[in-house]
Amino acid sequence: MSIPRLGNAAARRLFLDRHALAEPPVGPARGQDLAALIDRIGFVQLDSINTVERAHHMILWSRRQSYRPEDLKRLHEKDRAVWEHWTHDASILPIRLHHYWQHNFPRREERMRKNWGNWFRGGYEPQFETLLARIAAEGPVTTSDVGEGEARGSGGWWDWNPSKTALEWLWHTGKLAVTRRDGFQKVYDLAERVIPQVHRERVPHTAEVIDWACNAALDRLGFADASELRAYWALVTPVEAKAWAKAALARGEVIEVEVEGAAGGVKRFFARPDVLAAADTAPEAVGRLRILSPFDPALRDRDRAEFLFGFYYRIEVFVPEPKRKYGYYVFPVLEGDRLIGRIDVKAFKEASVLRIKGFWPEAGLRLGAGRMQRLEAELERLARFAGCDRVEFLGGWLRETLG
Repeated sequence: MSIPRLGNAAARRLFLDRHALAEPPVGPARGQDLAALIDRIGFVQLDSINTVERAHHMILWSRRQSYRPEDLKRLHEKDRAVWEHWTHDASILPIRLHHYWQHNFPRREERMRKNWGNWFRGGYEPQFETLLARIAAEGPVTTSDVGEGEARGSGGWWDWNPSKTALEWLWHTGKLAVTRRDGFQKVYDLAERVIPQVHRERVPHTAEVIDWACNAALDRLGFADASELRAYWALVTPVEAKAWAKAALARGEVIEVEVEGAAGGVKRFFARPDVLAAADTAPEAVGRLRILSPFDPALRDRDRAEFLFGFYYRIEVFVPEPKRKYGYYVFPVLEGDRLIGRIDVKAFKEASVLRIKGFWPEAGLRLGAGRMQRLEAELERLARFAGCDRVEFLGGWLRETLG
């Protein structure tokens, strides 16, 4: 029996639709509408870099441009419709998924016991009960509130004081939860006070978690191999993801499908039996231009983005400046179903101006009058989102893509 093949254009269309990047970025973006959007894409990665706006706000704004940061703050801190924890990185997640992480906390603690002693200075384990008792009696704390009398390190994660390390341990293992953020600083409280259903939740068995995690990842990706299923939520092991895929294939719940890459190569993935019909009925991506966060869920898997879109992207914040090809924090640019370039843009809020230092169109792409108009319109929208009154293009801003 021949294996179905999904053409590249159809694969991109399906993938962008699953990531809410096909339809126009309009509509309501607060309350239950915002919660539904986060549930649709699965999670929103948190990041502290703030050259324009922080990653989590950029991710949501690129899909609903009525979104404002206070909408997520209310959803998290007052409505308690979302919570904060770890997927592949720190993320905002739908509250209904919490019980799957309840299952994962013991696994996470086991891994941490093997590693944290090598990464952090000692003395944090004796702080666990002390901090839990203090928070129970006195209420939420930040890392600035703890560690009285402890030596202060350089500030890097590898040199936290013991109390700060203990707070992070207790958060990673589910004893504490982030009740709010002051600026970008976490405020920790007892998990049962932040997420009241903790004591009512039935912790699922391992098989249930594997089945949910792989199914939920596949439905959000459209098609995936076992490594992508594992990595999406980072809740299952490679062995578990491979075993699930094999069993689901045998049961007829998934099929194998060949997907054409942007460069013409073909890879084999798992998909739902109706994947070809789903791709055919997925909407064509609107032609408007969007500036995406480097941590957008559609770009998190850099290899997948390169295969599907022919777009090679690596963030260069940790690359020494002389060795950077593009810039410290360069934003990918999406037009319709194509990633057409990257842009070095920064909000100077004290001057109320959004400055464009560089734009590198992809090879063979022409920045004609129509595309330039769309770029200017999107930058004007981005400027308003960042609290700026105007856009300024610096001299030499239009560059050539580097090989």
